[in-house]
Amino acid sequence: MKISQTYRADSAPYGTKSALRGVMQRLGLTLLACTLTIGATEAQQAATPIDGVIGKLQSFDGKSLDVMTPAGAVHVAVKEPLTTYKQIPSDLSHVATAPYIGVASTEQADGTQVAKQIFIFPPELRGAAEGSVLTDPPDATSHSRMTNGTVSRPSHARMTNGTVQKSGGTTLVVNYQDGSQTISVPANVPVTEVAAQQVTLNPGDVVYATTEKVPDGTLVTDKIFQFIPAASSGTK
Repeated sequence: MKISQTYRADSAPYGTKSALRGVMQRLGLTLLACTLTIGATEAQQAATPIDGVIGKLQSFDGKSLDVMTPAGAVHVAVKEPLTTYKQIPSDLSHVATAPYIGVASTEQADGTQVAKQIFIFPPELRGAAEGSVLTDPPDATSHSRMTNGTVSRPSHARMTNGTVQKSGGTTLVVNYQDGSQTISVPANVPVTEVAAQQVTLNPGDVVYATTEKVPDGTLVTDKIFQFIPAASSGTK
């Protein structure tokens, strides 16, 4: 009897401890799975910023280009192989699932921005020119702007790349790391997909070139996007 009683007294705590240990292990695995899921979601949302210059092309000889930006002329050397991009007609139904978008807009007398064209960028240009910048040369009287960001997804974490949200069906609120831009979207605003294709670059074209600075301070590019005015985006 004493042996039997001693056995029961010892076995009960052992069973309880084993059960508790099993619960803790399962809880730990669940928390780890949740952590990995959150980490994966945030990794999908994050975009590594891509440096670049945007403005009117002054010259291009295949080996280098000069671009007139709001801050003045910028010289960029070309690194081979060079990939050039042009636009393919698309529509607003593709904006919600786009990996990265840009909105070209003009400022109205009351200060509001009105979209002239929406661009859907390919994954390799995700993070390019994130934010909102003027695209007119220093002596321009108009106020054109390019605002880039990514399509918003539900998240409780602050996103370091840009996001875009639909608001009322007539405006886009483009959020980026240092602020946001509300842009009115007129009916039938042109939407184009930016695709890698051979293009002819001419002085006067509005271009965006991704850039990196090499040790000697020179800016180099291997990707150039040629903006086509909205009126002719489907004809070239």
